Amino acid sequence: MARNLLCLPGNVSAFRAPLAALFLLSLLFHSTSAATHDYHDALRKSILFFEGQRSGKLPPDQRLKWRRDSALHDGSAAGVDLSGGYYDAGDNVKFGFPMAFTTTLLAWSVIDFGRTMGPELKNAVRAVKWGSDYLLKATAVPDVVFVQVGDPYSDHNCWERPEDMDTSRAVYKIDKNHPGSDVAGETAAALAAASIVFRSRDPAYSRFLLNRAVRVFEFADRHRGAYSASLHHAVCPFYCDVNGFQDELLWGAVWLHKASRRRVYREYIVKNEVVLRAGDTINEFGWDNKHAGINVLISKEVLMGKADYFESFTQNADEFICSILPGLSHPQVQYSPGGLIFKPGGSNMQHVTSLSFLLLSYSNYLSHANKNVPCGETSASPAFLKQLAKRQVDYILGDNPLRMSYMVGYGARYPQRIHHRGSSLPSVQAHPARIGCKAGSRYFLSPNPNPNLLVGAVVGGPNSSDAFPDSRPFFQESEPTTYINAPLVGLLSYFSAHY
Repeated sequence: MARNLLCLPGNVSAFRAPLAALFLLSLLFHSTSAATHDYHDALRKSILFFEGQRSGKLPPDQRLKWRRDSALHDGSAAGVDLSGGYYDAGDNVKFGFPMAFTTTLLAWSVIDFGRTMGPELKNAVRAVKWGSDYLLKATAVPDVVFVQVGDPYSDHNCWERPEDMDTSRAVYKIDKNHPGSDVAGETAAALAAASIVFRSRDPAYSRFLLNRAVRVFEFADRHRGAYSASLHHAVCPFYCDVNGFQDELLWGAVWLHKASRRRVYREYIVKNEVVLRAGDTINEFGWDNKHAGINVLISKEVLMGKADYFESFTQNADEFICSILPGLSHPQVQYSPGGLIFKPGGSNMQHVTSLSFLLLSYSNYLSHANKNVPCGETSASPAFLKQLAKRQVDYILGDNPLRMSYMVGYGARYPQRIHHRGSSLPSVQAHPARIGCKAGSRYFLSPNPNPNLLVGAVVGGPNSSDAFPDSRPFFQESEPTTYINAPLVGLLSYFSAHY
């Protein structure tokens, strides 16, 4: 069975990295012998999580009932309406960079895997629209993008429900004199990707999204610079663009090419492939680094036989895949003893879900072309890439040394004390009186489980040795984020239909 998944030259004994091969095979056998999961239930919950992250006026069909309206006057400090959108994680700041990336990945999940979502498709589409509606507000003024609402230092100094929030709701923007091609490029990508989601569902809204994406991309490209240089005091160290803005310009162009089919974007991609460093830092994909996503997304057209002029991007995508295979991977990509992808830094599950999403997406594109990925002395088949992605998802859902699900509300055992203000403080219904900035500290420090279940939230996850402290102060492990869940929606959709 394993020979069909991992394609070795000749036989296993001829493989020049036997330890790598054994590790690869052991992961596969472990995953095939693990307990089966209810992927559709996990899918439903992974989408429901986004309703717990909503800011603004909540709709009548809000399903997480312990949340209430919040931050209704966001943007008033700048004379604009910036209500709505998502809180990125366990605090009450609206960071535009990760919110746009979340929206892009939710849209990509629907585009590639929506057909297997069943009744959850309508909820996934609503999750995309909650993000895209906000991004339209943030880009309503030409040559301006409002990229953040809330002073992060003021916010992080308090432990408050979003419904009680009285910290500074300062508004931060980029413009011609204070550029931010990174966040503007990602915002253009999100709007373009969302336009594809709504192309047949709501053609007028889709056209509006695409036209706005075109305008925002032109601004991003014409006024180049990093937003963390223009707004360093507000966005660093929280969502600093360490990787540079070049990848977001290519990323935006790729999504506009996909959404509009206009030749100008194809020519932009070909012309700027080397200048904007398409092949850089290929073993990473997330809100700050889009290179691997660019190469995988463009490769779909090449592997479908539609765009030979993008062939070099497929070579980059192959190198990316090889760089994260266990036993063959780049030193920056580790695997825990239990088999989880691990990269140094906080919130590791963001890497697990985003890299697994690319593994699955690329495997589908390869399957269509009946191709494998060449990795030196061996090659990886599409079936193997799918199995590796599934192994990561199964780890999240409980196939791990602690036998613990890292998705709140899924399985018999899951995190109880997540680093999340709204979840850890009494709900407005249970405690109608306001809970002030410092009054919430006792709930933060309490050993008790969170009173409000943030169903579907996937936390930052265990450390490199598979240990997990179920404790609010350990935010790198216990805090959920929207950009952990967004790619997971696509993964769970696929596995719910095929396993």
